[in-house]
Amino acid sequence: MLFNSLTFVVFFALVLAGFWTLKSWNARKNLLLVASYVFYGAWNPPFALLLFLSSYVDFLLGLRMAKTPQGSGSRRGWLLVSLTVNLGMLGFFKYGTFFLENLQWLLAQMGIVYQPPTMDIVLPVGISFYTFQSLTYTLDVYRGTLQPTRSLRDFAFFVAFFPQLVAGPIVRAADFLPQCDAPAPLRPGRMAWGLFLMTLGLFQKVVLADTLLAGASETVFGHRGPLVPLDAWAGVIAFSGQIFFDFSGYSTCAIGAALCLGFSLVDNFRFPYAAIGFSDFWRRWHISLSSLLRDYVYIPLGGNRKGVARASINVLIVMFVGGLWHGAAWTFVAWGVLHGVYLVIERTLGGVFNAQRWSHSFLAKLVLVLATYVAVCVTWVFFRAADFPTAARILGAMAGQIPVGDALLSTRELLQVAVVTTGLLTSHWCLRDTTLESALTRWPAWLLTTVWALMACALILTQGNGNAFIYFQF
Repeated sequence: MLFNSLTFVVFFALVLAGFWTLKSWNARKNLLLVASYVFYGAWNPPFALLLFLSSYVDFLLGLRMAKTPQGSGSRRGWLLVSLTVNLGMLGFFKYGTFFLENLQWLLAQMGIVYQPPTMDIVLPVGISFYTFQSLTYTLDVYRGTLQPTRSLRDFAFFVAFFPQLVAGPIVRAADFLPQCDAPAPLRPGRMAWGLFLMTLGLFQKVVLADTLLAGASETVFGHRGPLVPLDAWAGVIAFSGQIFFDFSGYSTCAIGAALCLGFSLVDNFRFPYAAIGFSDFWRRWHISLSSLLRDYVYIPLGGNRKGVARASINVLIVMFVGGLWHGAAWTFVAWGVLHGVYLVIERTLGGVFNAQRWSHSFLAKLVLVLATYVAVCVTWVFFRAADFPTAARILGAMAGQIPVGDALLSTRELLQVAVVTTGLLTSHWCLRDTTLESALTRWPAWLLTTVWALMACALILTQGNGNAFIYFQF
């Protein structure tokens, strides 16, 4: 069930009406739990059982760990069971075929012919998100920083909450479970803000990502011949906007839908294309994942407490994991590792990318922001390309190494990419030191209403094509 579909509009309206009609808080939570499983089961009903299995196992293991002493072998054993079950399911469904293909290649290099069995594995939508979300619960209980919930219903609801279930933001139990204890009051202003965010998110997805940018991106990355540099750059820049508007659009819809139901979710984006340096970029892009990798991978590995060399290795490991999390392909790993290399170089250069250092120099800040954006665009080539030959061909064209190529994009498409990207970068630059809510609260009511109406009209006129969100595949 896609946010950008009439089915979801009807579904959400019914859930919203039922939720605020019911007086009992338990009845409301029961409604949302059932609605969440209906929402997820709409893709493939058997996978709802997988979702419940993951939730049930971690719920029981949380209770088991709470009954054992801190630091005991039994406590570590229960955590190991949680890691094995969750990562085992994720590994089988998402990386099973990838592992067999690479094993076949490795054996072939040694002269061994191996034909792996055909495995028609269907990837459960959103499995990477809800697996990591559930794991944060058992890890926090193991550390003693979170007391386990005694309510299976509340825990299953936390894992399956439908607004953010399939593409984030990744919510931690410590942030969400306390909200299950008592209902938030119905506030018209909060409801209106939630509906505005849902409209904004759909506008980002349907109008900006799918209608104005996706065509140029798909044309360039789907082309098998040589490319002229202008088309290569336009295609990559188009994808940089498409991936932002698509993913940020989903997160914005999720946050807005949750607000309408009285729940608060963490921000997932803070104007990332205004980042100064790559540490700043990852503090602004997919914040829920980057903070999770920091707290549950980077810091346990030693962080930066064991010297510069070890910190650099830890960064590369974290970004390797982050790349692999996104997809079972070496191109995603290359994307993650390249970001890791950027971060290591930035750390080596010291304070060159320190925003405070350049706070009084508009030109220096602008140059660093643009340099960061261009470097991030280079990494997007690996993220979007189907394989390394495609990535190499596009990077070569971007570097001007292919003197003769096919001109693919029309003047209209080039103008669309230029106008939308200029607006994107300008808005991120202007808002980089604030939040969307803070900025919009300064607008007069008539202007905000006008913008809201224009976005709604654009959605109606565009009517979309029902494209799934890009991050559904992760």
